[in-house]
Amino acid sequence: MYGDTRVIRRLARTMQEQGEEIRAEADRLVGLADAVPWEGWAAHAMRLRAAERATVLRRTACAHVEAAVALERHAAEVDRLTALIAAVEARVRALIAEARERLADLARRALDGIPGLPVDPLDHRLDRFVPPPPGHRDWLDVDLPGVWR
Repeated sequence: MYGDTRVIRRLARTMQEQGEEIRAEADRLVGLADAVPWEGWAAHAMRLRAAERATVLRRTACAHVEAAVALERHAAEVDRLTALIAAVEARVRALIAEARERLADLARRALDGIPGLPVDPLDHRLDRFVPPPPGHRDWLDVDLPGVWR
């Protein structure tokens, strides 16, 4: 499957940390604005503006955290599909090896003069199967009897 989950998870941690830093900066901005000792119309306007900016910063922080959660979900799905691909690949390779062994055994018996041995058409199909590259997502589309997903 595609994507290095260590890199994806590292990016998720970075996004999470940035979200926390942005949220802390919003809190700091409001705290600084509230701590200003002067009063009056200008002070009130400044505090309102700081509160508006803090709201925008908090929305940005939430977006960072949501992105981090989505990245974690993506990494988990990549891990799940990678494991599934590996399982399908191992099963198909085992089926191919078994089919080739049966075909080789039939060939040996035929050479020994044992006539009329039945050949399973699936063994021929498995023998001619061209597998996708190792770890490729096309393993998820392999349609052979005995392959579970």
